[in-house]
Amino acid sequence: MYYKRNYGVMPRTFGGLMEDMVQNGWTRLNEEVNSFVAPVNIQETETSYDLHLVAPGLKKDDFKISLEKDILTVSYQHGEQKDENKEQPKEKWLRSEYQMKSFKRSFSLNEKVDAGNIAVKYADGVLVVTLPKKEVTEPAKHEIAVN
Repeated sequence: MYYKRNYGVMPRTFGGLMEDMVQNGWTRLNEEVNSFVAPVNIQETETSYDLHLVAPGLKKDDFKISLEKDILTVSYQHGEQKDENKEQPKEKWLRSEYQMKSFKRSFSLNEKVDAGNIAVKYADGVLVVTLPKKEVTEPAKHEIAVN
């Protein structure tokens, strides 16, 4: 059987997938299937660092954003119970392939970030966390007389 190589990566065959499941168990396969990392872009401007985290289909209240010491954490917990007790309409889906999965991203902040003025907005499926830069003040210069 002939396998085409794409950039040195051999495609996994069904037999290879089954062998991997037998050797490594279902746990590893399940972790690979259920893991999700929300993609993020980080932009530096003159006044801030902006984190653009892609998370479509959520509401701004779905996110948990915390700052502990110098670690900023952005997370979403799928299936978290809300205080609402709304009846869900019973709709007949012929096919349902997508679902939102939980994620948690953490970022180490440096001393250049003004942690007290972090701003967050969510629009069009993108969460933007603005980390303002601290104003850099140069130490006062003064001459010292030689005695």
